[in-house]
Amino acid sequence: MLRYVAILLLFLYGGNQIVFGQEKDTPVLITKDSVKDKDINPLAPAKAAFYSAILPGLGQAYNKKYWKIPIVYGALGATLYFYTTNNNKYHEFRDAYKARLAGNPDPKYDYLDDSRLIEAQRFYRRNRDLSMLLTIGFYALNIIDANVDAHLGQFNVNDNLSLRTDVRPDERYNKPTFGLALNYTFK
Repeated sequence: MLRYVAILLLFLYGGNQIVFGQEKDTPVLITKDSVKDKDINPLAPAKAAFYSAILPGLGQAYNKKYWKIPIVYGALGATLYFYTTNNNKYHEFRDAYKARLAGNPDPKYDYLDDSRLIEAQRFYRRNRDLSMLLTIGFYALNIIDANVDAHLGQFNVNDNLSLRTDVRPDERYNKPTFGLALNYTFK
């Protein structure tokens, strides 16, 4: 019995669908490639990355993003400054601790005991190493930025790329329907 009801529902549901047996052929869309309007250099990203690897900021200059050069040099300069400062302080505390162990205590650090000198060495060594990691990170980020910027500079971003809404009535019931559609139009 259940089988007959399923078949009946299938015929009833399938019977009220609008079927268009013969439709006019729609013309084939011929698209124009808008990317070929620009000259694309496939080696530009590699060239920009190479220039930035040789001299930080040179890849940004190659991409004509001159405003990024002070940011690159500011980041690299700040991290190198902190590296040298922490390295100098580390060597001061290390030399003071070695002098104390040798029997020639430095009067500048008489107020610190041995454990404090060791702790200061660890502190400045850790900060020195962290500063070096940040310097290497900003150097790599400089190269990656030049490469990605050269890639993105070749994309088509003209005014013809837009998003607009389009409301259409339902063809079956001739009532307005609500929905979401993404239409890609070639012009």
